[in-house]
Amino acid sequence: MKKIICKNVSKCYKKKMVLDNINLEIESDKIYGLIGRNGAGKTTLLSLIAAHNPVTSGDIRLDDEIIWENPKALEYICFARQVAPNNPTSAKNYLKIASMHYPNWDKEYADELVKIFELDVKTPLFKLSKGMQSMVTIIVALASKSQFTFIDEPVAGLDVIARDLFYKLLIEEYTESHRTFIISTHIIDEASDVFEEVIMINDHKIILKENTEELLSRAYYISGKEEKVDEITKGLDCYHTDTIGRSKSTTVLLKDGQMIEEDSDVTVKSVSLQNLFVALCGKDV
Repeated sequence: MKKIICKNVSKCYKKKMVLDNINLEIESDKIYGLIGRNGAGKTTLLSLIAAHNPVTSGDIRLDDEIIWENPKALEYICFARQVAPNNPTSAKNYLKIASMHYPNWDKEYADELVKIFELDVKTPLFKLSKGMQSMVTIIVALASKSQFTFIDEPVAGLDVIARDLFYKLLIEEYTESHRTFIISTHIIDEASDVFEEVIMINDHKIILKENTEELLSRAYYISGKEEKVDEITKGLDCYHTDTIGRSKSTTVLLKDGQMIEEDSDVTVKSVSLQNLFVALCGKDV
């Protein structure tokens, strides 16, 4: 099965470092969640893998082939980006252009998705709502049938019903086709159940890539009397620690073989992916 390999990839715009020495493997037949703060480098990373932009250093390969300026390798990749807000073309023409770009385009599926989303394809893109523009992005991603499909903020502007519909369509397509998807999103908790693996970027570097379920099984929020919290977290990796009076709270991420001892003066809770992200990437105040 094919995989994408990023080796020592960095990207600078003028003198600004956007991605710093990224090493990453994207395997086939998985749904990845790509999460990070604004400006962390998520969109830049996807654009480099899809060869929309060149790397500053390092290389990106599909198996053993460099992806940059390689039409054969690019046939396997789709990066569905958010629609430019001032784009004057119609949704119908936009999808037509996409169909010529992706060799495995499924027109019948695209037409079906247009009906499901009740998309007015004759309207210029810039006149569509933010949610409707996101639907166009979703249609391009799913109908491309590309083995490696990246979607940047697919649920931006969508209401809760439309977001739920997107995730159902994503799972259906993944189950049927076994394509690889990378979903970049800021709406983390409602998508976390979909992510088999999570890739987290902070300060322009990848800080973790791990099976989502296994990652969350190691994460806990601990609170209670300060001296007791200090006692049971001694030797553990603690993040986002907060002390108020004699009370203290912190998030811990256990390593293999580590455990948290029970104590009646301390509360230990599981952590959601969103709260773990805040703990790892947020700033203590």
